[in-house]
Amino acid sequence: MENEKGIYIFCAIQTNEEHDFGTIDFEGDTRKVYTIHYKDAAMVAAEMPMKIYHPSKENLMMHQNVISDVMKKMDTVVPISFGNVFNSKEDVIALSESLYPQFEELFPKIKGKIELGLKVIGKKEWLQKEINKDPEVTKQKQTVNKKTEAAGYFDRIELGEMASKFFQTLQKDIEKEIHEELKNIAVAAVVNEPIGEKMLLNGAYLIDSNQEEKFDEKVNELHDKWKDKVDFKYTGPWPAYNFINIKLKVEENA
Repeated sequence: MENEKGIYIFCAIQTNEEHDFGTIDFEGDTRKVYTIHYKDAAMVAAEMPMKIYHPSKENLMMHQNVISDVMKKMDTVVPISFGNVFNSKEDVIALSESLYPQFEELFPKIKGKIELGLKVIGKKEWLQKEINKDPEVTKQKQTVNKKTEAAGYFDRIELGEMASKFFQTLQKDIEKEIHEELKNIAVAAVVNEPIGEKMLLNGAYLIDSNQEEKFDEKVNELHDKWKDKVDFKYTGPWPAYNFINIKLKVEENA
């Protein structure tokens, strides 16, 4: 089964022309990255063994690097989720045909647009200082410390709930102070679920590529204002991952 050849797809682009995106080295072989066309939609693809691809760091990097290279040359890129491999070129064309109504809707929305990401992580010392400003929390901490572990069980739950409420309030403040400012420059913006207990914002922003410098300046301005309290993790440019629902649709058709 593993020796059978398949067609692995990376992303879709809007073009009527055939494109050659060079080669990639993967699993010991050099593979050509090219386009498979249906109307003005083209899948960026490579011939690969027909098998299940595990999302290892190396494989995910290979997938992402191809999409990043395509983005340097094309202004309308629809990312496809990792690991989609098809039996033949005809199967890829059939997939494109079934997705084409979505592509028609998506292409004008994402043309010339990129996604940028910002994660805001609270600095431990600042978070501790902020939570200790709450007299209720301080009082509850003293209650917990006075009791034995068994006797303080429910008190600790209450302290945990207080801490959770504190973080939710802080996340709302950061959303208002940072996310809303960036949202004003973006075409669209989303707040994703924070990862880890110190993350206060996990934002994604769809912007016109000609607005990237302006957006960068705003991120730097906000970082200077908040740098004593939080760390910024600013990423991109990416294709519009957070603004496209094509992922599950492809998996349904695959």
